[in-house]
Order: sequence, then C-alpha cells, then structure tokens
Amino acid sequence: LVIHAIIMAGGAGTRFWPASRADQPKQLLSLTGGPTMIQSTVSRLGSSVPPENVRVLTNERLVDKIREQLPDVPSESIIGEPCKRDTAPCIGLAAALVAASDPDGTMIVMPSDHVIRSDEQFQQAIQFAADLVEEDPSRVITFGIKPNYPATVFGYIERGGELETSSGEHAFLVERFREKPDLETAKNFVDSGNFYWNSGIFVWKARTILDALRRFEPEMAAHIDQIAAAIGDDSFEAVLAREFEAIEGKSIDFAVMERYEPVCVIEAPFEWNDVGNWTALEGLVGQDEEQNTLVGNQLTINSSNCIVRNENAGDHLVALVGMKNCIVVRTDDATIVVDKESEADVKQIVAQLESKGWSQYL
Repeated sequence: LVIHAIIMAGGAGTRFWPASRADQPKQLLSLTGGPTMIQSTVSRLGSSVPPENVRVLTNERLVDKIREQLPDVPSESIIGEPCKRDTAPCIGLAAALVAASDPDGTMIVMPSDHVIRSDEQFQQAIQFAADLVEEDPSRVITFGIKPNYPATVFGYIERGGELETSSGEHAFLVERFREKPDLETAKNFVDSGNFYWNSGIFVWKARTILDALRRFEPEMAAHIDQIAAAIGDDSFEAVLAREFEAIEGKSIDFAVMERYEPVCVIEAPFEWNDVGNWTALEGLVGQDEEQNTLVGNQLTINSSNCIVRNENAGDHLVALVGMKNCIVVRTDDATIVVDKESEADVKQIVAQLESKGWSQYL
C-alpha cells in the first residue's frame, strides 16, 4: 500500500518569538538541540513513506530553506503557496498533486511542528489508518489524543460507536467536533472519557477529499480543479498564483471535517505535543529540582518554575536571581522576559513590531 505524506509548513510561529522569525519560523528551528522540527517530522515517517512520496507545502519565502533542511525530499516536492489561505486550500492543492501522480493515492496530512514519540508507534498508527481507508475509501480518518488535563487551547473530538476492524484495533466513528471549550466544559469532556484532543493529523484518499471539497466548498474546489488541470504544464506556476489567490481561506475543520460522514477517529497510541508555546519546553527538555527548564548557557539562583533558553550563546551568560514563573528567551538580537501567565500575549510583540515598522526583528 503506497502512502503519500503531506506536511503543512506555512505557519509563522509568532508565539515562539524571538527565536521564530518570518524567515526562520518554528518549524525550521531545533528547540532542544538536534534535528529541526520539520526534519523530525519527515524522519518520523521512516519506511512508511519514502522521501519521493513526501510533499511539503509552505509559503514561497521558505521554499529554499526547507529544501536545504530536507535534501532527501525531491526539490520539486517542496511547494511554495503564493499566499496564505489556511488549511483547506493547502490540503486541496496537495490532494490534486497526489491524485495527478497516483489517482488512487492515500494521503497522510500533518503539521510540520509537532513532537511525537515514538516513531514506531506513529508508523503503526499510519498503517492502521491506511488499512481502514483501504477497507472503505469513503472514510476520512483523524487521530485523537487522549486528554490528560482539561485543556482549553485545543479543539475536541467526541467519539461515537466503535468500528469493526479486521485487525481488532480500536477506531470509532466521530459523533461531532467541538470548538475550544471553556475550562468547565473541558473538565466535563475529560471526565466523560468520550473526548479526544484534535491532533490535526488526517488520513484519506486524495480523490475522497477532493470530492468532499467539491461538495461542501464548490467555489474553492473550482479553483483547485483549475490548478489541477495545469499540473505538468508550462503554465502551472502562473495558474497556481492566479487561482490560489482567488480562493477564500478556510480551515479543513470548517470546510470538511465538521460536515462530512463517515469521519473516523483512532485513539493515538503515540505521545503527542503540539509545541504551541514556550511552556512546551518543560515536557520536551524536562525540569530540574527547582522546576526550572534550562537550555543553553545559564545560571539560576533562588529561582523556580522558570524556562530559560539561551540560543547559540557562545560565551554569553543568562543569570536569574529570585525569579519565579517566568520565561526568558535570548537570541543574537532580541531577548524576551515574560510572566508565564502572560505567555499568550507574546504574539502581541510581533504585532507591535509590525506596527512600528521594526522589520529587522520580524
């Protein structure tokens, strides 16, 4: 069974300022040392998806940098979107490219900036999902993450009846998708045992998702079909630029997932972290006896529950004295100090820099 992987790598990663910049966003960084996030995303596929079946969709300004980071992926398989149009047009374009080379192709779609452990469990889960799609090509599969606390930053998936599977592994019909809840609702979701966090990882046939877009988003699909008709033609770049820009952006959740049947959910057997903000480093790097998470050249005195990341420090030292519940991230040209409770406001720094025209820090 041939599987094609689609990696969505167009995000700006503004919650990871100052390390994440327009030309070097989160997915191109190594947050903990070692491979970058996008390199880990590709290597995680292992032998399940050969490099020639991997496609990366990103924004045009990142294409060359991603090609440098992923030398085993064919350069023409790293595709720059002419403009930002959310996940449904991105996935539609990817499905058109897969269908052009493999009309019966099965796709796994995933973000470029999640941390998943272990690779082996992830590959087994992909295989199980692909088998479910092979049994019934009308199925659309997503992976649900069993919640271990009442998160309000994730959407949730409510599971329905269990599928009968030939392997005996567990998969369920999706009852419905739920938006990011308030804390009380999230607690109820977790207590019920019937809800998963929405991982944003999908498996389906390319033609199935294209048909779904034609059904639910006919205007968007018409533009994608125009692009598909130009694949392999000299006019492709011009048609892509014209038609993609004409699409109204929409997430795949709103465009298809919340309206389609049957959607199935597999309870993810792997550990998952969406690495949504700097606090995620605690789970990736670990904490010392004072609950501090420390990366790079640093010193802490009478400080607890802090995160310090001193990137490419050379001999530059960051020292904390008497600090609690704070995040300090230093790069060559910028430093952020933020109370953990205010971490959601980091995005506002980027907005302020834009409004001041301080583009050298973006």
